[in-house]
Amino acid sequence: MGTRLHTVPEPKYRHLKTVIGEALDHEFTVGEVLPNERELAARFGVARATLRQALEQLELEGRLQRRRGVGTTVAPPRVGVEVGSSRENWPGGPCDPWQARDAHRALPPAAVAELLGSGEEPVHVLTRVRLDEALPVATELLYVPAASVPGLSAIDAPGGAARARAVLRELGHLDSGGEDRAVELGSAGAEDARRLDRLPGSPVLLVTTRFFTEGATAAVSVATYRADTCRLTFGSDGAGVEIATERRAS
Repeated sequence: MGTRLHTVPEPKYRHLKTVIGEALDHEFTVGEVLPNERELAARFGVARATLRQALEQLELEGRLQRRRGVGTTVAPPRVGVEVGSSRENWPGGPCDPWQARDAHRALPPAAVAELLGSGEEPVHVLTRVRLDEALPVATELLYVPAASVPGLSAIDAPGGAARARAVLRELGHLDSGGEDRAVELGSAGAEDARRLDRLPGSPVLLVTTRFFTEGATAAVSVATYRADTCRLTFGSDGAGVEIATERRAS
């Protein structure tokens, strides 16, 4: 990593990204902390602003991770994270990869209330997380109106993860009528950043999914995926949406 850059026709940060990427493949191991920005900029003979651009691009590609109190580290290879349209993705289903962490009742955000058609009624709000190799790759808020879980007892697991599992159990009694989803690019707020071990403002993919049963909305999921580990892949028939992480040779 000691070679200085020469004049190239492409933007300098792109060439720098390529050079650092090659070094990550041959000189660094997964989890290793990179030298600080001052040292890297001096090694390559570039301005720190140029270096930051290159590092940001590598982070977006999933090659690097920035962690609080640690610094910039080499990211591990990732496995696919599928978000297809099937009964297997029904909340709490046998192939549901999310882990329940908490549940409480609250008024949903206006946009979610509109999707649910719940008006100003409180709904069950479940907090769930998705892990890959013990690392959080996504966090989710699942909004479930009371009408979707009429069999839920008021005294059945009053709070926490147990309450969330009870809501999911009752939701599982409904017949799946399919789902639709919307995906947009966003930035991590303070709470999502904490859950995902990211810095506030880090790029994320926001996936909003509406689950249907008998023509009505049974639940709405708002999931926040780390954009540095995920990419969107559309099926050839245009019907499915997959969010998959990039797998690299270690």
